[in-house]
Amino acid sequence: MPPTLASLVQHSALKLTVRAGADRLGTPVRWAHASELADPVPYMDGGELLLVTATNLDADDPESMRRYVRRLAGAGVAGVGFAVGVNYDDVPAALVAAAEEAGLPLLEVPRRTPFLAISKAVSAAIAADQYRAVTAGFEAQRELTKAALAGDGPADLLARLAAHIDGWAALYDTSGAVLAAAPDWAARRAARLTPDVERLRDRPAPASVVVGGSEDRVELQSLGSGRRARGALAVGTGAALGTAERYAVHSAVALLTLTTARSRSLQGAEQRLGAAVLRMLLAGQPDHARAVAGDLYGGLLDAPFRLLIAETAAPAGSELLTETMEAAAARSGEALLLVPEGERVVVLAADGGSAVAACAAYAEAQDDRAPREGGAEDSDVVVGLSAPSGPIAVSAAYKQAEQALSVARRRGRALVEHEELATGSVLPLLADDAVRAFADGMLRALYEHDAKGRGDLVASLRAWLSRHGQWDAAAADLGVHRHTLRYRMRRVEEILGRSLDDPDVRMELWLALKTTEAATPAET
Repeated sequence: MPPTLASLVQHSALKLTVRAGADRLGTPVRWAHASELADPVPYMDGGELLLVTATNLDADDPESMRRYVRRLAGAGVAGVGFAVGVNYDDVPAALVAAAEEAGLPLLEVPRRTPFLAISKAVSAAIAADQYRAVTAGFEAQRELTKAALAGDGPADLLARLAAHIDGWAALYDTSGAVLAAAPDWAARRAARLTPDVERLRDRPAPASVVVGGSEDRVELQSLGSGRRARGALAVGTGAALGTAERYAVHSAVALLTLTTARSRSLQGAEQRLGAAVLRMLLAGQPDHARAVAGDLYGGLLDAPFRLLIAETAAPAGSELLTETMEAAAARSGEALLLVPEGERVVVLAADGGSAVAACAAYAEAQDDRAPREGGAEDSDVVVGLSAPSGPIAVSAAYKQAEQALSVARRRGRALVEHEELATGSVLPLLADDAVRAFADGMLRALYEHDAKGRGDLVASLRAWLSRHGQWDAAAADLGVHRHTLRYRMRRVEEILGRSLDDPDVRMELWLALKTTEAATPAET
């Protein structure tokens, strides 16, 4: 603790006497400063014990003393030490009354106590306090380092940190979820700060912010040294951190950042192993893949899994998605095989597991977000998700994910599952701009012909194709003679330069008609 007015009064060698403000002697003293200026406030920082002899003060004038003391109190001066036996034999009553009125502590300094002795006492107490803080900080650093090297996870480190700061501590992953907290009751308090952690995550590391309410004062510190934070540490205390507590927090941040970096290196090695496993699965060698996967990925291959391919124009998008999935998998104890492929990331994740659910939630949040001016954000990703698969069918699952990814890209959606394509209709795919352009080009001549009042070739073609080329049924639908319909179909062939006997031509014309119907439903 820094020196206080009370500790100076209790200093036997100084012989100080309290003349006013006895109820505020707990005020910390940052320094002791002697000044005989009538207005020393411009040269004060706050927290000083001001030592005066009243050489330039009218200390007997109540109004003058009232203004003087108010100025000092407003500047945050800790107290006033008045030397008697120099200019005044006793502390002036006007000064005592003004100090009592303003609630500013006033100490009487006997003639035999030089101001220098008071300054030395304050300086020595400050130095001793700083030494205690540094010593406590080093002790905290040793304890925290020992906890970090133990390899038992962050729980022990957080518990020791909470004890050192006399508060609580919590660790968050990149998604803002609480990984660990100490004491145990702090987990619920820490969970309420997730929105603040998410905002901190968007700032370049290292970064910090102070939040708080009626319960406590909380400091959030980002972890990591790169462009994006790799997590966050929260510490909650009843008051601002002191020097010793600050040392402990900084040590914890450094250790957790190193632990995170070490985890990233280990993760890189795991990704290289995962890439080898994936290559073997794609090559149709599931037995070899199982042997290489070992305990790390073996459990993943023993149950149905999903293969997803995520693609983004900026690295930040895929990083954020994969970190979200990794965090979800870690919390639920799931294995996750993740392989970067340039601008893509290929992932094998347990079917129905937390990682796949986290990916779906991430994509849903991206789709729900209002589009911003300038196009997609750096965090935007497109994901294709295969149907549930097993080790012997990974090659097929990869193709399914690629097909779903292609459809997601065309539809402007963040995620498409292959099952949507397999169980749905092909007609929604006709909404693609390229397909519409093809349909418009193929049918434009027929629409132009009809627009000039020369017949109804488009409607006739639609009726004939819908009746599979049955002349009587199609003519009846149109309300015309079958010879009229035959004439119109010959005109369609002449205008398009294509034969309706060709099944590929009939298929293309039918899809073109369906595409234009989807674009202009009022004409159908």
